[in-house]
Amino acid sequence: MNNVTFYTPIQEQILQVEDRMRAQGADCHPDLRAALDHLLAAGGKRIRPTLGLLVGNMLGGASETLVTLGAAVELLHTATLVHDDLIDGALLRRGSETLNARWSSAATVLTGDFLFARAAKLAADVDYLPVMQLFAETLAVIVNGELTQLFSARGVINRDNYFQRIYAKTASLFEMTTRAAAMVSVDNAAAIESFRKFGYELGMAFQIVDDLLDFTGEQSAVGKPLGSDLLQGLVTLPAIYYAEMNPDNPDVRSLAAGGWGDHERMERLVQAIRASDAPRKAMREAEQCVERALANLLPFEDREERAALENLARYVVDRKI
Repeated sequence: MNNVTFYTPIQEQILQVEDRMRAQGADCHPDLRAALDHLLAAGGKRIRPTLGLLVGNMLGGASETLVTLGAAVELLHTATLVHDDLIDGALLRRGSETLNARWSSAATVLTGDFLFARAAKLAADVDYLPVMQLFAETLAVIVNGELTQLFSARGVINRDNYFQRIYAKTASLFEMTTRAAAMVSVDNAAAIESFRKFGYELGMAFQIVDDLLDFTGEQSAVGKPLGSDLLQGLVTLPAIYYAEMNPDNPDVRSLAAGGWGDHERMERLVQAIRASDAPRKAMREAEQCVERALANLLPFEDREERAALENLARYVVDRKI
């Protein structure tokens, strides 16, 4: 099955989302406009607005509203990436220079702030107060999650801690996207809840696979050193599985005491995790999330958008980068 077919029902609308995002740079400082153009040119698969468009179209939502919502969601996502790259000191994303590789920290922060503001304006343009409230709540969850990760997640080998982190980092925005698209399309609490759950499970799977690829992907494709999360002290699901299977491993035991600062020790641990059964176990957990996501689509009519959502869900666990 060709995974890109999940774009087929919304090709024209995705182009409109791109145009709506690019228009946010009009009437602003030329350097800010250039920064927005650079960020949009860097690409990305636009998974989040695609999700919202497919859900909304499936439920009979108004195209203009769904495009505006999609632009708001993707601009919010883009803003978080700008700040994440600065926090992490990342110089490349998707093979392109990050903003902080080209600009000062101050200019990068201000650009991210501008994008957050424009994303909020677009969310307000949806003209439905509950969506604006949901948008604001989700942004707070993301920022609180980043602060928690900065201050109290290093070296922590704990499943609950991990799942809370990936919910805040990724799944919360997936959940908001599918829930908001349903909210603006139907007045049906059961349908809205089904799509909220679909987005939540898909977002959890997406981040588990991202974390898995940090160990098993090709470095040239992933775009950062393999095991980079562990080198920052962030213990993700493959490492948690390995730690549970090898609790007395000295490299594992060192994590609680700041062992991630020893580059040689962490590289050894990364290779041990790669060679173990832990990546397969983590992938199975992502697949179970996708299975739960797909179960939420069963009550709905079998139509093109539902097939595309199913295809997109399977793509999440099939992707290589």
